[in-house]
Amino acid sequence: MAEEKSSIKLYVYHLKQCDPKKCTAHKLARFKMVKSVFRLRMLPARAVNLNPFSEVAFSPADRVTIEKHGLSAVDCSWARSDQVLTLKMKGKPRCLPYLIATNPVNYGKVGKLSTAEAFAAALYIIGYEDQAKKVLSLWKWGRVFIETNREALDAYRKAKDSSEIVKIQESFIG
Repeated sequence: MAEEKSSIKLYVYHLKQCDPKKCTAHKLARFKMVKSVFRLRMLPARAVNLNPFSEVAFSPADRVTIEKHGLSAVDCSWARSDQVLTLKMKGKPRCLPYLIATNPVNYGKVGKLSTAEAFAAALYIIGYEDQAKKVLSLWKWGRVFIETNREALDAYRKAKDSSEIVKIQESFIG
């Protein structure tokens, strides 16, 4: 696995739909770990966009694009996600593979990751483990996310592409 060279640029399209006290994207922005944008057109045009409704799985093959153009996510309420995340957005949409949330709001739920968990998972999968841990370090439950999902994350980071990710996740879905 290639070593981390520098930090990946992280962007959040923030819709202000959740409680700011619980919003992981809000806290990441306060600590200057992400750049928040409040208009869709402000997202980088060529970044990889994490979107749970994408038909293409996120994989280590996305690393080169992310290193050049960044990684983006939309921060919205899960209750409204089907309306928001199906909009046409800039960038390359990718859905994360099977992972278990450890944030207090969706603890134990498959795929209902917070924005911080989504960024950390993507960073870990592309080999930026230190940055993934730094992102999660702002919460007491943060280290638990990687511990809970370590076997899956380690398997995903060995995949070559999206199709291999899909095969690997099937073994975890069981």
